[in-house]
Amino acid sequence: MSMNKTPRSNRTHIGIFGKRNVGKSSFINALTNQKISLVSDFKGTTTDPVFKSIEILPLGPCVLIDTAGIDDKGTILGDMRVQRTYDVINKTDIGIILFDINDVDDFTYEYELIKEFKKRKKPYLLVANKIDLHSDDNFFKMFKKDKVYKVSSESKKGIEEIKEVIGSTLKIEEEKFRVVGDLLKPLDIVVLVTPIDKAAPKGRLILPQQQTIRDVLESDAISIVVKEHELRDTLAKLNTKPKLVITDSQVFLKVSADTPKDVMLTSFSILFARNKGDLEELVRGAKAIESLESGDVILVSEGCTHHRQSDDIGTVKIPRWLRQHTGKDFNFRYSSGYTFPKDMSDVKLVIHCGACMLTKTEMMHRINEVKDKGIPIVNYGILISYVQGIFERALEPFPLIKMIYDED
Repeated sequence: MSMNKTPRSNRTHIGIFGKRNVGKSSFINALTNQKISLVSDFKGTTTDPVFKSIEILPLGPCVLIDTAGIDDKGTILGDMRVQRTYDVINKTDIGIILFDINDVDDFTYEYELIKEFKKRKKPYLLVANKIDLHSDDNFFKMFKKDKVYKVSSESKKGIEEIKEVIGSTLKIEEEKFRVVGDLLKPLDIVVLVTPIDKAAPKGRLILPQQQTIRDVLESDAISIVVKEHELRDTLAKLNTKPKLVITDSQVFLKVSADTPKDVMLTSFSILFARNKGDLEELVRGAKAIESLESGDVILVSEGCTHHRQSDDIGTVKIPRWLRQHTGKDFNFRYSSGYTFPKDMSDVKLVIHCGACMLTKTEMMHRINEVKDKGIPIVNYGILISYVQGIFERALEPFPLIKMIYDED
C-alpha cells in the first residue's frame, strides 16, 4: 500500500484550531504548499470540520483537520459548530492553536482551548500567524509557560520549522508489527479466514484483513487466505502446522471447530482491540455480560457508517447471540461514524466494533471516556468469542492478557 493510499485511520491527525479569520485555512495551504482550503476575508468560511488526507514531508501520511472558528457562538448553529470543533480534539494526535498576531486584546477562547488540550492530555503547539503584518513582543508575554512559534502563511516564513516541530513532538516512526507481527517469526504460517458473503465489499478485502496480511508479510511470515468452508481441507493439505489462525469473528464458532486444538486461534477484531485500543480493558468488559439484567440499555457503537444488511452484525447478530447466551432481553441503542454519545447515564454496557476506521487516539479516547463513567466496554470479537464459549482459546496468543483475566 503506497503512502498515497494510506488509510485515514493510519495517518497522523493534525487539528488546526483558532478563532474565525486567524488564517487557519491559509495556514493549511502553506503547510501543504497547495491551495486545498477555501480562503476568504468573510468570518466563518469554514463551518464544519474538514478532513484532508495529505502527505507532508518530513511527516509522511497525515490528515489535516480544518475547524470552524471557536468564537462562532451566540446562535444555536454557531454553538453546534463550536461543539464539533471541540469534538475534533478527541481525534487529533497534535493540535495547532493558531493566533492572529494583530489580535492581542482577548485570549479567552485560546485559553479555553489550551485548557481542553491539557485536560485531555493532548500535545499542542501555539502558533502566531501574520507576523509579516505586525510583530509585537507583548503578544508572547501572554503565554509564559508555552513557547509561541511565529509564522506567516503568506510568505511561508516559519512554516518549515513548524513541520519539524510537529515531527519531533510526535516522534513519528515507521510502525512495524502494528497488528500481528510481534507474535510471529520468519516463515511462520498464518491462515486467515475471510468469509466472502453478501456483506463483503465487491472486489476487495476489508481493511483489517488487508492490514493483517501486510503485517504478516512485513514479518517475513507466510499468509494463506481461505474462506471458512475451505479451512479444514486447507489445514489437512499443509505439511507444516500453522502458527496461528485468524478469523472473521462472525464465523468464530465454525473456525474453532475446524482448527486443531494445538493451533492458536484468534480474530481480526481481537487483534485490532490490541492494536487500536486497550485489550485488557475490553477483555474485562466481557465479564460484565453476566451481571446484565433484562431491560438494561446496551450501546452498540461503530466507527464507520455502512449499508446494513439483513443479518447485520451490530443490529441483528450480536443482539441475538446475547439473548441466546443470557436468556434475557435488552434495550439496544446504536451510534456510528465519528459521533460518540455524550449522555450514557443509563447505559450498562458498551459494545464497540474493531475500530479499523478510527485512529488509536480516538479509540483510546472512547475507551477512557466510558471507563471514567464506570461503564464496562467490550468489542465485537471479544464479545462473540465469549458468548460462543471460545473466549479463553481466542486469548491464547496473548498469555499476559489471559493471565490477567484468569486472576480477575
